[in-house]
Amino acid sequence: MDNISPVGSIEPSALEEIYQSFLEDPDSVGKSWQQFFAGFELARKSYPQKVPARQIEGLDKEFTIHNLIHAYRQRGHLFTKTNPVRTRRKYRPTLDIENFGLEKPDLEKTFRIGTEIGIGPAKLKDIIQFLEDTYCQSVGVEYVYMRNPELVKWLQQKMESTRNSHDFSEKKRKHIFYHLKLAVGFENFIHKKFVGQKRFSLEGAETLIPSLDAVIEHGAGLGISEFIIGMAHRGRLNVLANIMQKPYENIFKEFYGKEYEDDIELGDVKYHLGYENVVTTDSGKKVNLKLMPNPSHLEAVAPLVQGMVRSRIDSIGEGGYQKVAPIIIHGDAAIAAQGVVYEVIQMSQLDGYKTGGTIHLIINNQVGFTTNYLDARSSTYCTDVAKVTRSPVFHVNGDDVEALIYTVRLAMEFRQEFHNDVFIDILCYRKYGHNESDEPRFTQPLLYKYIAKHPNPRDIYSEKLAKLNILSKEEGRKEIIDFDKYLEGKYDDSKKIEKLKIREFLLKEYVQYEKPSATNLSNVPETGVARDVLTNIANKILEVPEGKSFFKKVTRILSDRRMMVLDDRLDWAMGELLAYGSLVNEGHRVRVSGQDSERGTFAHRHASFVFEDSDKKYFPLKHVSEGQAPFCIYNSLLSEYGVLGFEYGYALAQPNGLTIWEAQFGDFHNVAQVIIDQFIASAYEKWGLMNGLALFLPHGYEGQGPEHSSARIERFLTLAANNNMQVVVPTTPANMFHLLRRQVKWKVRIPLIVFTPKSLLRHPMVVSKMKDFTDGAFRELIDDHYAKPQNIERLVFVSGRLYYDLAKRKLEEGAEHIALVRVEQLYPIPARQIEEVVEKYSAAKSIIWVQDEPENQGAWPFIHRKLGYLGIKVVARPETASPAGGLLEKHLLRRNKILNTVFTKKEV
Repeated sequence: MDNISPVGSIEPSALEEIYQSFLEDPDSVGKSWQQFFAGFELARKSYPQKVPARQIEGLDKEFTIHNLIHAYRQRGHLFTKTNPVRTRRKYRPTLDIENFGLEKPDLEKTFRIGTEIGIGPAKLKDIIQFLEDTYCQSVGVEYVYMRNPELVKWLQQKMESTRNSHDFSEKKRKHIFYHLKLAVGFENFIHKKFVGQKRFSLEGAETLIPSLDAVIEHGAGLGISEFIIGMAHRGRLNVLANIMQKPYENIFKEFYGKEYEDDIELGDVKYHLGYENVVTTDSGKKVNLKLMPNPSHLEAVAPLVQGMVRSRIDSIGEGGYQKVAPIIIHGDAAIAAQGVVYEVIQMSQLDGYKTGGTIHLIINNQVGFTTNYLDARSSTYCTDVAKVTRSPVFHVNGDDVEALIYTVRLAMEFRQEFHNDVFIDILCYRKYGHNESDEPRFTQPLLYKYIAKHPNPRDIYSEKLAKLNILSKEEGRKEIIDFDKYLEGKYDDSKKIEKLKIREFLLKEYVQYEKPSATNLSNVPETGVARDVLTNIANKILEVPEGKSFFKKVTRILSDRRMMVLDDRLDWAMGELLAYGSLVNEGHRVRVSGQDSERGTFAHRHASFVFEDSDKKYFPLKHVSEGQAPFCIYNSLLSEYGVLGFEYGYALAQPNGLTIWEAQFGDFHNVAQVIIDQFIASAYEKWGLMNGLALFLPHGYEGQGPEHSSARIERFLTLAANNNMQVVVPTTPANMFHLLRRQVKWKVRIPLIVFTPKSLLRHPMVVSKMKDFTDGAFRELIDDHYAKPQNIERLVFVSGRLYYDLAKRKLEEGAEHIALVRVEQLYPIPARQIEEVVEKYSAAKSIIWVQDEPENQGAWPFIHRKLGYLGIKVVARPETASPAGGLLEKHLLRRNKILNTVFTKKEV
């Protein structure tokens, strides 16, 4: 109890005198009222007979009111006037004074505890009015659960010194009206011009537009020069028009346009498109705005925004967290129920993923499609996930635009001061159904009867300004009419646009890269590295600081790797590490992230070494050369969806670097299937979005059961089309080395899907000589260099680990009539090279595709579709729904059957 000294350690006879002193100067006996009360309680419990009765009577009231003040700070948000269209739910106990042992006569009494809220000694009724004004009006706040007292005190002082409100100037109020005029006018114009068309209107939540404007304006004043925004379809067109400043005529044309420029075949609906622009704030500051394109999958864009922000922060370096900020705009149903939200929030304070605090704006229209909010969550608020990271939450009446802008300004200051997430829950409504052709009264008849009569935020604010003699009703009407005429002119301009154009996202960053095509993807760059450079890199990554102690097996790992270099037999890990080392040495940033990625799931990589006497780590690849590019590798949280999305966003802003996401086991990627389907596979066709992200998916049938065998090659090959990605299964350390370097060195940026090995990581045959790294490039197909074409009766194509089983059997049986050809790249399929191999072995009586996977899985369905004209037959496991069996013995029997079938003299 030392923290309550001196009160808790004094004789009770002195309490009377100290009490009187405290009333005059609280600081004379402690740091705060809370401290004094704690000491008093200790004294009273220690000496119950000796504490003067008059003192107890006086202090008990002060103590009770102190509890009342704390209750307002803690629970005032439950009793606010924040819902514009519903009566708030009732919560018990209330903040009525009777629930605190106080009575009506106490309202007229003066209490010194008023100093706790900054108003000095005050009557109880004035203390309560102050608390009501601060915590129970248009702004409710949850913040006292934050564990850092500095943060709590900072917010408390800011809110209580202003009573959670701000008296805006006449100029500022006209500025607010201007943005409401744009927001409401834009929706009204589209509603009458494109009757019944989907636009996912912002109506009912139009105050989002002036609040976003406030984020940008105030954020720029606090040093932010770039915002990256993620949002769903609700209100997106309005944000594009009135925040991103996308030309109105372009948006109007998207409602009735028939074709795109630039030979885009598919594109996407207008309310999914991204945009970027440089806008000028009212104070003349230039701010870069990026609105990420996104699919209909709610919250899927959130991790991408975080990754892209972190990428920009890393590029900026010192001060990056102050200059770039993410904004995520959620719906109430989505933030409460989509699991990726939790994943992203859990990332927010981790070293490898933090972005300096996110501004979360929630368009809380209190309904999810047709689902009532009471059926959409178990939690009190849709924002309760914020409590995971003890982030403050503001609940604001969406009709009170000034309260909202005040809150935004406070949130921005909090973010810049503490680099913590902050949530603003905008309580509003949805004027129409889920889309404009949907009828909401089927499921919410009473709510929509009220909404039909409810004025929009522009008209509510216009009425306020008229009462304040700032803007007369006639002036307001004229501004509204003039804007509608302006939009009519822009609609006429839209008719002059012949074809729609999808504006390229990150145009400046990707100007030096070519659009993917069959031609440029076949131009494989030379990726060899001079021997002396590689040797120097090898020496650097096999060094550890002198005088530092490491786990004894680290010494053995380094010793074994040095021996590999001397013996000229480099294994998979060395091939991979040399690729990273050569890239950072040449100025290309490398980032690797995934569960257990530093060591590697199968303990092969060891990219970091932990000091034996501490938790600190040494990363050899950070010490390759002076002036090298950064090398970063992170063990991620146990997340696939969130982390893969993050790395996709990171790679998007780092086209000159190598960004890798590694799955612990390849089949775990399906937890992140949304990112794969909606972004990795299709983002280029939908939005013209290039991205060089690499995925490492451990794959191989080794008897580990259904969940740890297949990384689902067939799924990626189903998604592969129009040169949208690479699907590869490298089988040598040198080919992996060249593959990773090719990803950075060629002039295109498309995702790379690598099915990485497991048992091959230490297989004695899986080694490469230094010469293999210094010469050549990635080999899409590896021929059988020991086969003599005239002797070949059976041509076998294979991919991945199974090749080594076949090669061993061929050697054991001396089967010179079989040629084993490895297809290292499955997509884009090297069809011409395969045709040349078939021509080379034209004496072969049969051509076989051999795979470990069941016949209905793996590469075979794709191979059969693409190369069926060559008469290729398949040898595989029988068709199954599950990828693999659970019994090792059965696994081995089936694998032996595959091998026996390949090497039999009988026709397959």
